Amino acid sequence: MELLDKLNWRYATKAMNGKTVSQDKIDRIIEAARLAPTSSGLQPFEIIVVTNQKVKEEIKAIAWNQPVVSDCSHLLVFAAWDTYTPERIHKMYDLSDEVRNFSNKEAADAYRQRLLNLYPQRDPEENFIHASKQAYIAFGIAMVAAAFEGVDCTPIEGFDPPAADKILGLKEKGLRSCLLLPLGYRDAEKDWLVNLPKVRKSTEDLVTIIE
Repeated sequence: MELLDKLNWRYATKAMNGKTVSQDKIDRIIEAARLAPTSSGLQPFEIIVVTNQKVKEEIKAIAWNQPVVSDCSHLLVFAAWDTYTPERIHKMYDLSDEVRNFSNKEAADAYRQRLLNLYPQRDPEENFIHASKQAYIAFGIAMVAAAFEGVDCTPIEGFDPPAADKILGLKEKGLRSCLLLPLGYRDAEKDWLVNLPKVRKSTEDLVTIIE
């Protein structure tokens, strides 16, 4: 019940008070995102943590001037790989081999080769869309972790990704931004949404059970 209570407490915060979130809480939120599942375990994204106020202001300007972008404590930018490459696949599966020390190396190598035969040959845009979906999974888990830590957050898709990429130098790293997550604490006096009840479909409208 504690987790559900936390999820009922969280909402898309519209105003933050500028108070700093402790580093231990930020670390646990990022660790939760790092532990998120991804397709074939490739983790095809990175998280950029922005605390520099000037950079936050620059991103705010290309994010519909949403005040939480500049008033937050930490701004997380989720950036997906621009495409899948053999080098990226090899790097992750070399790590997997090192950590897991597979007894059945042939099966592991066969799966690696399957990915090498599939992903790098696809259209880069198709690969980016696939990678960004993996980032969304981690993004959702980060929001849950934030709620569990008592930290407010605001999921943001409403921004100019190419402009954010330029500000953060992501193109040179083979990354494309896809989501922003300001973390901080709500300013109840300025937030019109803070006291409104949460609106969600009923379980009956949301869930279909096939027995």
